[in-house]
Amino acid sequence: MTALLKISNLHVEIEDKEIVHGINLEIKPGEVHVLMGRNGSGKSSFSNTIMGHPAYKISKGTITYNDETINNLKPNERAKRGIFLSFQYPMSIPGVTVANFLRQANKALKGNEISPRDFRKMLYEAMDELDIDHSFATRYINEGFSGGEKKRMEVLQMALLEPKLAILDEPDSGLDIDSLKLVAETINKYKAKHSQVSILLITHYQRILNYIKPDKVHVISDGKIIESGEASLAQKLETKGYEWLVEKEGVS
Repeated sequence: MTALLKISNLHVEIEDKEIVHGINLEIKPGEVHVLMGRNGSGKSSFSNTIMGHPAYKISKGTITYNDETINNLKPNERAKRGIFLSFQYPMSIPGVTVANFLRQANKALKGNEISPRDFRKMLYEAMDELDIDHSFATRYINEGFSGGEKKRMEVLQMALLEPKLAILDEPDSGLDIDSLKLVAETINKYKAKHSQVSILLITHYQRILNYIKPDKVHVISDGKIIESGEASLAQKLETKGYEWLVEKEGVS
């Protein structure tokens, strides 16, 4: 099967300093890949580069998505092609309701005008599928939301935009055990309905993998992927820590 996303010898700079050093990665349709690493290892820099953040300059290598080299595409062009990035720290937007925000996002990416009534029906159906209360539709974006609610709103946005590739940047960050389980269940429900969506899940910890089962686990350190393996690799990291692998690979 042809890869949906193929990263080849990717080098990335920010303010003339190289922060990603030759990453190679392939994700096929329907696969769930997990990228793990310590703080400052390059996880978020890598995800922002895939999404086309202008601060991150590709100095060498290619990002191929759906058989198209997208190195020079702007973030909105990548989003229209079906790439989605959830935020590690979702912003609050006072005065903008969840329903209005999602309707405008849907229009911007899909280019189709949906009446408020039809969109509300579509939104409620997505909320029901993900077990999200309808009252969230009238709340202002992330204002007064708990950490878990913010992360579930990111998954709801993903559900309505229906990407081919979803990059989830630390969806477990700052969550307690109950919230973590709810967020993981929300992701699993979306994946069950959209079996061909590919997911790149970025995390520090193995705990979310108790609920979301990956096809591959990759470990990044100092802007390089230093190890790849099955789900058991994450469990080994939980027991032995990152230092074991960093020392094994001789990486700083």
